[in-house]
Amino acid sequence: MTVQIDEKDLHAYVDGQLDAGRRAQVDGYLASQPHAQEQVRQWRNQNHALHRLYDGVMNEAIPRQLTAATKPQPMRHALAAGIACLACGLGAGWFAHGALTTPGTATASSAFARNALAAHVLYAAEKRHPVEVTAEQQAHLLAWLSKRLEAPIHAPDLRDQGFTLLGGRLLPGDEGPLAQLMYESAAGERLTLTVRHAERQQPESGFQLMETNGHAVFYWIDRDYGYALSGGITKARILDVAHAVHASLQP
Repeated sequence: MTVQIDEKDLHAYVDGQLDAGRRAQVDGYLASQPHAQEQVRQWRNQNHALHRLYDGVMNEAIPRQLTAATKPQPMRHALAAGIACLACGLGAGWFAHGALTTPGTATASSAFARNALAAHVLYAAEKRHPVEVTAEQQAHLLAWLSKRLEAPIHAPDLRDQGFTLLGGRLLPGDEGPLAQLMYESAAGERLTLTVRHAERQQPESGFQLMETNGHAVFYWIDRDYGYALSGGITKARILDVAHAVHASLQP
């Protein structure tokens, strides 16, 4: 009898949630399904990238004022249950704070930068499929991204900074699709420029920095565009490239 393996089984396989018998069945299925093998590999890479980015936050101690809310108090059961629910909500909010914002006031631009950096870590490590459309099809790539973002998307020329366009892809964003352009140096170093477009005019901002686990992203807002330049090179080099990007995109 043919064993049925679906996407739910593959997700459980990647997450280590299958028993030995079912895992052996999935192993047999993957041996004859190269496409499924590639999907499993990408999901594993994504899991590893998310762990590298956020494990430090998840391992932080919960502030004392939050854990104090869980201590039993002499009150009626219904009220005690309400306090317990509130404490759980506060705890969840604390973890969400660490995962989604930088120190200081939470902003849409910082969430955009964090998403751009996570996507950089995930795709810059890819050997065979770092981009969805290669630089050999640059005209098609930019036309496609411009159509999806409903705004002109340009690929800055960064050869003077030592980087050439490798290609790009479309990414999901909190407020709409994002365009990711990937660049590579002769030494194999990779940078990604992530672009978002907002129909409304946004307050312009200077360069802002976010760092995590050896990777950095400089991000800024210019009129109705947001830009995030991510990489694993030194902050000074990324900033130099960010200035070049900004200058090349001026009308």
